[in-house]
Amino acid sequence: MARLTADAPFLHPECEITDTTFGRFCEIGRGSRVAHSTIGDYSYCDRYADIANTGVGKFANIASFTRIGPTDHPMDRASLHHFLYRSGDYWDDAEADADFFDRRRSRRAWIGHDTWIGHGAVVRPEITVGDGAVVAAGAVVTKDVAPYTIVAGVPAVPLRARFPQDVAERMRRLAWWDWDHDTLRARLPEFRELSAEAFLERYGG
Repeated sequence: MARLTADAPFLHPECEITDTTFGRFCEIGRGSRVAHSTIGDYSYCDRYADIANTGVGKFANIASFTRIGPTDHPMDRASLHHFLYRSGDYWDDAEADADFFDRRRSRRAWIGHDTWIGHGAVVRPEITVGDGAVVAAGAVVTKDVAPYTIVAGVPAVPLRARFPQDVAERMRRLAWWDWDHDTLRARLPEFRELSAEAFLERYGG
């Protein structure tokens, strides 16, 4: 019996899930926190990931202890502290600043299809990590990452292309991540055995 299903995400213990929708065959690692986000088909995160205000595409691979769409503080005000916007936690006659939370949730990050976000990486709000891209362990991503590009460092900068540009473009046109579950299973041997170029020759990207 397959461990992952189309019906509901596989949530490991101690997860905190708030206002999040999941696609098919998703998995969320132990202790992870996911809030105000969408997680696409077949995507997963490992232990203690923290994902907020983010759209995640299909087949995303998110390693442990990552932070995507981290919330930030009001640096233009007299104080950074959350008593400014979580005021009801401190005074019975004060309310939370709903406008602040609405602005925070509107600043969405996007993680593309078939991406890999390495251990301990941080992807800032309003950043797009393109399809097929790789973010190295420990990187802090402050600028958009082009499709099929590998980035590393603090702040993250491009290291190299994952595939030559023509191969990357053909892979995006093929969009294998939109294939149905049965097709993926039927073509599993080719996914395992063929290079990207040979796979494209076989399936016409």
